Amino acid sequence: MKQYNYPTTILYGEGALLESAKRIKALNLKHPLLVTDKTLVKVGIAEQVIKVFANEGITCAVYDGVHPNPIEDDVDAGAKIYRAEKCDSVIALGGGSPMDAAKVIMLAVTHEGPLSKYDDAIGGDKYITNPLPPLFAIPTTAGTGSEVGRAGVIVMRATNDKTIFFHPTMLPKIAILEPALTVGLPAAVTAATGIDAFTHCLEAYFSPGFHPMADGIAFEGMRLVLKNLPVAVKDGKNLEARGEMLVAASMGAAAFQKGLGMIHSLAHPLSSECGLHHGLANALMLPKSVEFLENSKLNQDQKERLARVQSLFAEKGLAKANLSTSCFEFFKSLGVQFGLRNHGVREDQINKLADKAIKDGCHQTNMIPVTRDQLKAVLQAGF
Repeated sequence: MKQYNYPTTILYGEGALLESAKRIKALNLKHPLLVTDKTLVKVGIAEQVIKVFANEGITCAVYDGVHPNPIEDDVDAGAKIYRAEKCDSVIALGGGSPMDAAKVIMLAVTHEGPLSKYDDAIGGDKYITNPLPPLFAIPTTAGTGSEVGRAGVIVMRATNDKTIFFHPTMLPKIAILEPALTVGLPAAVTAATGIDAFTHCLEAYFSPGFHPMADGIAFEGMRLVLKNLPVAVKDGKNLEARGEMLVAASMGAAAFQKGLGMIHSLAHPLSSECGLHHGLANALMLPKSVEFLENSKLNQDQKERLARVQSLFAEKGLAKANLSTSCFEFFKSLGVQFGLRNHGVREDQINKLADKAIKDGCHQTNMIPVTRDQLKAVLQAGF
């Protein structure tokens, strides 16, 4: 097991879960709320984690009702259990969904409602003033990197929009990257979550803000995905590939403090309106978004950034005619079936999806500015 800090303490490798239990015990925390989903309960991973903590004298209350795209009701239900059980901390177990829910549950149990008051898009972070319970994050997918992130995304009942809640104190105290916990992830989910990590790195690298550290992390994160994701998809028991994908996912989340872009603005409504898995939505939108950039008027730095990412594909023998085609063929080799129509999206939804995409804040840090009609055109091209 290894440890590094950036700034979250990250425990990585075999033994990370046990070490985290010892550290939580040393903090005199005895009754955390474990936030997870029913799949992880069903396959026994939740019970495995609960036993490790129990052996250190830590008794977990459990909320396992988190939806694949977490909703406001998840936050309400989790907060109710936290209060009833008089919990002293939160452990998030799963992919980005339980982690998002866990972070906003922390907010709900320490701040008065309504939850909408704390929406980051309207400056709600300034109302997050009370101390939050300590959070510990155990990813079972290698995608969002939420274990090193300061935000939670929830679909609000009043708007049916994905809403971001953000504050530095929402950052987990410890991220526990134990590769063995990800070996049971199906190939399709491994691919989708891995592409999510790649998208975070790509959009952060393309974002026009100045953050040389984020650029370096994003570039290396993409290299790790290209090297390890095909292996993890083909052989889910390969712990080295699984581990490096966990690292790549955390790197993507660290990098996108620089910003995201149009891909995420297109993907978010595909999840909230059409129920698509977030990673899959990114996969479906990324090649056509990159093609849009390739066909746009770019400055020299922007052209060079596209060329550098293409060079990563070339190093692995994966480069095609241009970057958008390289991404398309790479994702296709991982089992992604392209075409929004093949995933339940209807043509009559395109206008509403475009309306929601332009309202989504992620495109504000896109490589170049985009309009609502341009976003609609990319949706239509990906249909």
